[in-house]
Amino acid sequence: MDLFQVLTLLGGLSLFLFGMNIMGQSLERRAGGKLRALIGRLTTGRVAGLLTGLGVTAVIQSSSATTVMVVGFVNSGLMTLRQAINVIMGANVGTTVTAWILSMAGIESSNIFVKLLKPSSFTPVLAFIGIIYYMFCKSSKKKDTGMILLGFATLMFGMEAMSGAVAGLSEVPAFQNLFLLFENPVLGVLAGAALTAVIQSSSASVGILQALAMTGQVSYGAAIPIIMGQNIGTCVTAMISSVGANRNAKRAAMVHLLFNVMGTAVWLTVFWMIKGIFSPVLLNAPASLLGIAVAHSVFNLLCTVLLLPMTGLLEKLVNVLLPDSLQPGAESKEELDERLFATPSIALERCQEIAAKLAKTAVTTMKEGILSLENDAEELAESIRKKEDLTDHYEDILGTYLVHLSARRISENDSRQAAKLLKMIGDFERIADHGVNLLESANELRNKQMSLTQEAAAQYQVMVCAIQEILDISLTAFLENDLTMAARVEPLEQVIDRLKEKMRTDHIQRLQEGKCSIEAGFVWSDILTNLERTADHCSNIAGCVMDIAQNNMNIHESLRDFRRDSAEFQSKFEEYMIKYRL
Repeated sequence: MDLFQVLTLLGGLSLFLFGMNIMGQSLERRAGGKLRALIGRLTTGRVAGLLTGLGVTAVIQSSSATTVMVVGFVNSGLMTLRQAINVIMGANVGTTVTAWILSMAGIESSNIFVKLLKPSSFTPVLAFIGIIYYMFCKSSKKKDTGMILLGFATLMFGMEAMSGAVAGLSEVPAFQNLFLLFENPVLGVLAGAALTAVIQSSSASVGILQALAMTGQVSYGAAIPIIMGQNIGTCVTAMISSVGANRNAKRAAMVHLLFNVMGTAVWLTVFWMIKGIFSPVLLNAPASLLGIAVAHSVFNLLCTVLLLPMTGLLEKLVNVLLPDSLQPGAESKEELDERLFATPSIALERCQEIAAKLAKTAVTTMKEGILSLENDAEELAESIRKKEDLTDHYEDILGTYLVHLSARRISENDSRQAAKLLKMIGDFERIADHGVNLLESANELRNKQMSLTQEAAAQYQVMVCAIQEILDISLTAFLENDLTMAARVEPLEQVIDRLKEKMRTDHIQRLQEGKCSIEAGFVWSDILTNLERTADHCSNIAGCVMDIAQNNMNIHESLRDFRRDSAEFQSKFEEYMIKYRL
C-alpha cells in the first residue's frame, strides 16, 4: 500500500464521515416535527420506548446522537430515567440500518434491474437531484431534502474510495496477520471499541469494517468481536455529553455503557464457547458486507432481548453506582440544556414550555401587585418579589438560549417561533416589573399614611377589571396561539388608554378642588402609568401572535391596519367602552 493509496483511504474516510454527519443533521431537520411527535408519544411502556429509540435512530442514522438527545431530555426533565433506558435499547437496534444500506455495495449481478440496486449505479443520480434541490429551491425543506441526498451520495462515494484504497491489502501478509490477531475475541472487542471511541459513531466504524471486508481478508471470527466492541466504543459520546448534567442524566449515559458492556460480556462468552467447542467453519470464512450487516443486527437484537426484561434492575444498578447527593439541593436542575440543540425542534418546544411558565408567572405577579393596594400582608409582598425574580431568571436563560438556537440551521417555521418568543419574553418580564412597581406604590401610600379618595378608588376598580381582563386574554392568546383572543386585546388596550386619560383629568380637577394632596397625586400617577403600560405590553404580545400567523414581523404596522380596517375592532372597542365606562 503506497502513499497515494493511504491518501485515498484518508480522503475516502473523510468523505464517508462527512456524508454521514450531513445526512443525519439534514434528516433530523427534515423530520423535526415527527421526532417531536415520537417523543411526545413516549410512555413508560418498554415496547413504546424501544420503538421510539429505534425509530429516531433509524431516521438520524446515529445511536450516539439519539443517546445524547436522551441525556439532554433527562437533564431537562422531559423524560424519566426508566423511559430513557427503553429508548437507549431501541437506539442500539436502530443504528443497524446504516450497515444494511452500505451492504448494497456488495451486490453483484449482470441483471440490469439488480445492478440498479447497487449504490454506485443510483448514487450519481441522487447527487444530481440533491444539488438541484439544494441550489435552486428556496424552501428550507427542499434544501434539506437536497442535503440528505448529497450526504448519502458523499457517504457512498467515500465508501467506494475506501474500498478501492484498501483493495491491494488483500495481498499484503501483514494485513492478513493483523486480522488473524483480531480473531482473539478480546483483542477484537478492544480494537472495535477503540476505533469507535475515536470516530464516535458505531455506524461509521461498521462501515469502515465493511470496506475492509471487501478485501476478502476479514473473517467472521474477527468481524464479530470487532462489532461487539464497536457497541462499547459508541458510549463515549454519551458519557462526554453527560459531563455537567444532573444526576439522572449521568445515570442515563451510564445505562448506555452498562447495557453495551453487559450485552457484550454475555454474548462474547457465548461466542467464545461456541468457537472453542464447535469450531464452526463459518467463522473462518471471509465476511461479506451483507454478513457484517446481519451480524451487527443480530448482536444488537440479542442484547436487547437479553436486557429489556431487566430495565428495572438496570435502573437500580445505576442508582447504586451514582447515588443521590448526600446534601439536598446540592445539584440544581437546569431549565434549558444545550444538548437539546442536537434536535432544534425539541429544543424550541422546551423553550415554549419555559416561556409559558414565564408568562403565567408574570401575569400572576401583576395580579398580586394589583391586590397589594388593598392587602398589606407580608406574605403577599414576598410572593410578588420572588415571582418577579423568577421571571427575570426565565427571561435571561430564554433570551440567551434562543439566540444560540436561532444561530443554528433550523426550519423556517422554527425560526419564526424562536423570533416570536424572543419578542414576547421581554413584554412578559416587564409586566412582572409593573406588578412590583404597584407593590412599591402601595407601600408608599401606607408608609406616608395616604389614601385614595372615594372617587379615585372607584375609578381604580374599573381600571383594574379592565387590566385583569386584558391580562387573561393576552395570556390565553399566547399559550393557545388563539387569534380570536388576540384580536380582542387591541380594542381593550385603546379603551384602557382612554380610561387613563379620563382618570388623570379627573385627578387634576380633584387637585384644583383640594380633594387630593399633591404627594398622593404623584403616587396615583405612578399607579395609572404602570397599569396603562401593562396594557401596552399585552398589546405587543397579541400583535406578535397575529403577526406570526400572517408571517409578518412588523407589529406596529399590523396593529395600525387592524385598527383602521377592521369592523371587528370597532365592534369590540364599542363593547369595551360600554363595559368599562366610568
